[in-house]
Amino acid sequence: METSSRTEFCLHAWGANSYGQLGQGNVEDQLTPRLSDTSPLQNKTVLVVIGGGGHSVVTTEDGEVFVCGQNHKGQLGLGHNADISTFQLCHSLSQKVTKVACGWDFTLLLTDCGRVLSCGSNAFGQLGVGQTVTHSSDPLLVESLKEPVVSVAAGLRHSLATSDSGCVYQWGCGLFSHAKRALSPHPVPLYLNSTVPCVVPGLDEITSHMVAAGSVHCVCLTGDGDLFVWGSNKHGQLISTEPFVSSPSPVKPSLLGGEKVVNVWSGWTHIVAQTESGRVFTWGRGSYGQLGRHSANQNPDQESSDPSAEGGDKKCCLPAEVKALNGATQIACGSEHNLAIVGGSLLSWGWNEHGMCGDGSQTDVLQPQFLSGLRPLLIGCGAGHSMAVCAEMTDSATIPP
Repeated sequence: METSSRTEFCLHAWGANSYGQLGQGNVEDQLTPRLSDTSPLQNKTVLVVIGGGGHSVVTTEDGEVFVCGQNHKGQLGLGHNADISTFQLCHSLSQKVTKVACGWDFTLLLTDCGRVLSCGSNAFGQLGVGQTVTHSSDPLLVESLKEPVVSVAAGLRHSLATSDSGCVYQWGCGLFSHAKRALSPHPVPLYLNSTVPCVVPGLDEITSHMVAAGSVHCVCLTGDGDLFVWGSNKHGQLISTEPFVSSPSPVKPSLLGGEKVVNVWSGWTHIVAQTESGRVFTWGRGSYGQLGRHSANQNPDQESSDPSAEGGDKKCCLPAEVKALNGATQIACGSEHNLAIVGGSLLSWGWNEHGMCGDGSQTDVLQPQFLSGLRPLLIGCGAGHSMAVCAEMTDSATIPP
């Protein structure tokens, strides 16, 4: 669900800012929404705001890409490896970019003609260009993706793509060690240990519509409204009794009110899905309140090796409806926190150590709470920071010095 903002807009950002990812010209964390420097974006229509481990990416209606934040692996695609604390145009792109996915220290860019470009770290093959490149500060074409791509997703150290024919591709070795431990002595399937895009088997009879990625798990939404999941199940995010699900496994529709799913998002260890009637369900890890419901164990130090439980509370692993999010027009997931737009208002919940929930505190937010004073048009999350394109400035907002 992407919307756009017209000409007059402001970008608020808050949360972790160690590398300047808030675009405010400094490296200080912000506990409440604060205006970013959008002077390079004036008179632009913003389509996407999104972040990675320590960087942020904004795309515009005309296909331009603006970036800021951590750049030690070249994840900003600027041709160098220096961090920058205000948004800068990525001049090296000759193609229009329509969608973006950010991993921990890499970026995937989907062009208007369905090609995928990647930049940043390739230590785990997550750029999809083979093993010879260790990292790249210039966007590289993922050449082995021959058919047009319609959706991309980036996990911690792995990548996913869906083609217009409905095939799902995976690359990057971020799931390999988890798979090796769980599947031994059996071999790890190729698509879990490939440095170039590899077709994910087990989805032959379905047509993929979009993909999402957690730190070490994968999600696929079909055109028929069905969900498939695979990868690590350490926190019950795959609704399985197995510690690792090696091939795509369907999520029973009965767990989601018997309705078709129309959109899905993933944090590092939790999943959020919205059904056709607008109901929103969450499941997986809830240690930081990221599920938006009180049933989650709120002590992140109490981890369980039992994949069917988390901190002793099995309810966390089953989808449950969060009624406060019913009818949400947008949702965004960070690593362990979330944003949503409901009824034209902004809500946040989950991990709040760096102030990414925007309420002025560093206390985890256990249920969705409204952030007043903003009129959000578009939202996005990085691992530990939040962004909102808003219709107008508020009296409480100040331009960073």
